[in-house]
Amino acid sequence: MRDSLAMKILREHLVSAPDSLRPGREILIRVDHTLTQDATGTMAYLQFEAMGVPRVRTRRSVSYVDHNMLQTGYENMDDHVFLQTFAAKHGVYFSRPGNGICHQVHLERFSEPGLVLLGSDSHTPTCGGAGMLAIGAGGLDVAVAMAGGPFGLPMPKIVGVHLKGRRQPWVAAKDVILEMLRRLTVKGGVGKIFEYYGEGVRDLTVPERATICNMGAELGATTSIFPSDEITRAYFRKQNRETEWRELGPDPDAEYDEHIEIDLSALEPLVAQPHSPDNVVRVRDIEGLPLDQVCIGSCTNSSFHDLAIAAHVLKGRRVASRVSMTLTPGSRQVFATIARNGILADLIAAGARVLEAACGPCIGMGQAPKSGGISLRSFNRNFEGRSGTPDAKVYLCSPETAAVSALRGVLTDPRDYEGAYVTQREPDVYDTNDEGMILPPSDHPEQVEVVRGPNIKPLPTRGPLESVIRGRVLLKVGDNITTDHIMPAGSKILPLRSNIPAISEYVFVRVDPKFPERAKQYGGGIIVAGSNYGQGSSREHAALAPMYLGVKAVIAKSFARIHRANLINFGILPLMFTEEADYNRISQDDELVIEDVPGQLQRGSRIEVSTSSGQRLGTVCEVSPRQRDILLSGGLLNHVKINHGGGKGTEDAAVHLSTATMIATNGQFRPGRPKVEEVRV
Repeated sequence: MRDSLAMKILREHLVSAPDSLRPGREILIRVDHTLTQDATGTMAYLQFEAMGVPRVRTRRSVSYVDHNMLQTGYENMDDHVFLQTFAAKHGVYFSRPGNGICHQVHLERFSEPGLVLLGSDSHTPTCGGAGMLAIGAGGLDVAVAMAGGPFGLPMPKIVGVHLKGRRQPWVAAKDVILEMLRRLTVKGGVGKIFEYYGEGVRDLTVPERATICNMGAELGATTSIFPSDEITRAYFRKQNRETEWRELGPDPDAEYDEHIEIDLSALEPLVAQPHSPDNVVRVRDIEGLPLDQVCIGSCTNSSFHDLAIAAHVLKGRRVASRVSMTLTPGSRQVFATIARNGILADLIAAGARVLEAACGPCIGMGQAPKSGGISLRSFNRNFEGRSGTPDAKVYLCSPETAAVSALRGVLTDPRDYEGAYVTQREPDVYDTNDEGMILPPSDHPEQVEVVRGPNIKPLPTRGPLESVIRGRVLLKVGDNITTDHIMPAGSKILPLRSNIPAISEYVFVRVDPKFPERAKQYGGGIIVAGSNYGQGSSREHAALAPMYLGVKAVIAKSFARIHRANLINFGILPLMFTEEADYNRISQDDELVIEDVPGQLQRGSRIEVSTSSGQRLGTVCEVSPRQRDILLSGGLLNHVKINHGGGKGTEDAAVHLSTATMIATNGQFRPGRPKVEEVRV
């Protein structure tokens, strides 16, 4: 066999039948690592508790606090205490507030070539920069993996991205992924893994590779991955983890389903215009745009290199008076390093505002631009309103472009900078003392009490799938609706992530402020959408909160991968139109009926939907036998509890769950203890 790197890792971790490794077939893989962050983690751990499994069964699970860091009330701190005590009791490592952004810290301290990482955040593929197969998923899927179950997904196509040549000065790794988005759009990676190979790979450090993998999420990709080579080994050596490195790459003449070629030497600095990461042009095409704000940071661009290049540009100079500039270190390690070597002082002297090591403005958690402001950011998303200012215009670029533009006060091609480009040399060794900042689980879990504040409400549940779904079209939307449209983030809403009744009041409010009220008035209903519905983050609240409001089905032209899986996990039918014209025949407030829902699901993929006027609409619900059973049960948690012994709180419950969830071949469960037992902590 001439396997790609991704295929090698999938084969090593495959739990389902070997012949399932065909594009489009559902595969089940063993999970080595999981990560959660605090905006998704509280709900994931409540779901884990509901399964009755006393201790995580992965090789390593880590709980990070990096999203809800703005403590304007008790809610966020209460969640942090819950997460810390839960982690201690149930076998999870805990990265404290201030230790950094989950993806940056996991890359530094826990990534391992050849392992599978599942994270409840869409930018989990960041660790693909170190040769991991790192996949974003909803929190319930991560909870199941922590409990010992494999992860199920449609087998992606593996796309080989051949990198040729070397970048010119001032052309960044960010420009590589912006070029991918320019070519492929935000829908171009759905159902695909992007595997980078070729001589150009040697031009990229591990943090730069991580930047490219991170923003592969904006392509809709399942994940992205680079080989583990001598450059990876050098990075692990700096992290005092060389023993965890291994060389790993594709076979010579590896076979790929598709090919893309990028000549790095031909790339120019690029920028994504509002309001989509794929609205990409050359910086040169729109330079001179006046700026109000410049932000460098986020999980995409907050490494040592990213802040060091900014300091190189700004040293001895001042940020333009019209610009408010912020910089965010990605981790405590990065923060400590720039503090010791003088970079931090240079940034402060230049007038930059240095923020704590957290997600911050990327998720609308502070630093909202002024009304109608123009903000240039080294982040990964520029969806309308995500910054916290509804009419702001957010542009995405590299740290190099951002720093030079902050100096000039207008969007500037960094190649016009009057100084020389200097490669930023990383320290020979990073500070790898995690003591006090990454807390291991307790050796005496029976003595740990999990602390729950008043904002942590019980997990909402629902019954099995209804025989007949009858309801109004509560909302009709167009293409590329994001999870930010469905369930907004920001400092006002994020603290409610562990309180579904409260957060459900904000479902779709940026699209239609009356949506929650209408959903409650009509007792739920149906949503109709265009292409790529649910793109963006992994937030399962974009499915969980609509389920709580009574949404029974979403009919769309197509779905983003993670959101579609989340809909299934919470018992909401994800239906796709078979005819474009049928989308145009439906209006908001129309009454729709789906008869004999369980019977139609069991007979095949075609699901007939009728309108109140008697029209018949053709839709399909393309699910695996496992997903069909989950829908019939009313969601994944019901499926585990009803069929597989969840809730027993014993070792047997974990075994039931791990065979459970779903070690299935052609829809039939295989008895016995799964492979996951081999990697128990």
